[in-house]
Amino acid sequence: MISRLSVYGKVTNFQRVVGAIRWRSSIKQAPLLTAAPVRALVDEQITIKGHFLPPHCPVTVCARMHSDDGDLWESFAHYNTNKNGSVSLTNDHSVGGSYLGCEPMGLFWSMQPAPGGREGLRLRKKDVETPYTVNISILEGHVSPSEGQIPELAVVTTERWYMSPGVRRTEIRQNGVVGTLFLPPGPGPFPAMLDLWGMGGGLPEYRSSLFASRGYASLALAYVGHKDLPGPPNQVNVGDSYFKAAVHLLQGHSQVAADRVGIIGLSFGCYLTLRIATNTGVKPSCLVCINGPVGSTMSLTHPDGRTELFDNFRKYWSYDEQGYVLFKEVSLPVNLPPESIVKLEKLNCPLMYIVGEDDLSASSIENADMIEKTLKAAGKSHLFTRLSYPGAGHLIEPPYSPNSRSSMWTVKPKKLITLWGGHPAAHAVAQEDAWRKILDFMESNLRQ
Repeated sequence: MISRLSVYGKVTNFQRVVGAIRWRSSIKQAPLLTAAPVRALVDEQITIKGHFLPPHCPVTVCARMHSDDGDLWESFAHYNTNKNGSVSLTNDHSVGGSYLGCEPMGLFWSMQPAPGGREGLRLRKKDVETPYTVNISILEGHVSPSEGQIPELAVVTTERWYMSPGVRRTEIRQNGVVGTLFLPPGPGPFPAMLDLWGMGGGLPEYRSSLFASRGYASLALAYVGHKDLPGPPNQVNVGDSYFKAAVHLLQGHSQVAADRVGIIGLSFGCYLTLRIATNTGVKPSCLVCINGPVGSTMSLTHPDGRTELFDNFRKYWSYDEQGYVLFKEVSLPVNLPPESIVKLEKLNCPLMYIVGEDDLSASSIENADMIEKTLKAAGKSHLFTRLSYPGAGHLIEPPYSPNSRSSMWTVKPKKLITLWGGHPAAHAVAQEDAWRKILDFMESNLRQ
């Protein structure tokens, strides 16, 4: 009988031989590109790595995706592999392309419309129930995707989502209120946010869907430029009673904690946020304002805040050498009719105001100064938190979103492109930091 020890020794010797054969094999592992996780929310980082590449060689990592309108967006960055033939976007530095330095999410925030695309594009998610599908590839050498057909060494596809599994989306057309309600998974009751955008109009949902993915009920509210709202699309035809009804709708929902509702506003939505909190009898738990005014240059023709046509503030427009319009001076406090400025001294809840110091669309620094001064005079400095970001523009959005320094504002009666401001890397830093601090601010004031 052959002993177990003898058999084990023979097996061990065989494994050593096989291992030696493998080690000496001339078979070469194909290049591999990985992304982890492959599916993630847009505000989450992913880790991108290249493996089994030639050591100490130049490579280019590219990202391409189509917007919901079918426009191609892309970015690329130049890297050099290490001695093991690997490259990591988390640890290694880009030496050229769409961004420079160690930027783990640079491929995403540096995306721009592909050459030859439509003029004045801005990337905004229209269908939050579908992801952005991003194709990431690695190419040999330091090249540009626009140079033509370049063989791909390896490819990986990632999905970037605005809604986590279980988030519920419901269109709201109730008591005249036009919006979309997002609820997190589970029975609740949840703290909630009323979500207001700017004069671009319509009904952007992507910030609200992310709030719900982070555990907050959120109502994205339309107030201008939507087919289900009354009156001309270029005119605000709703007033204080409309916004009050929206807050009450949120508070009255069975899955919302009525005493834990906040409001967030960007641009003109900032003015509305402040106005709701000081002029309607509504008592929000906290406010977040991003690059917006404390008043309105539009003539108030109704006691409830409805406005006339936007042409009234054209005298404050200015233009750059390309003919792009800057709205910055429209919101200078000295240009705001005194009767339109909100009664900031009446504010009774915490307020976070976010400033992009390269904002070309609103005088956000001056408005922040006015808020801070007024609250200090009223003995309410403790309510005010100010975040200020050098190099950031007007459109401070969820992290890793590409910044459009300019984009199309109107097509009719004539084409008009507006300047938002912001430098890509600095704006990306602002978006990432501001988003984290917004969520922390909401956590402190809506959950505790």
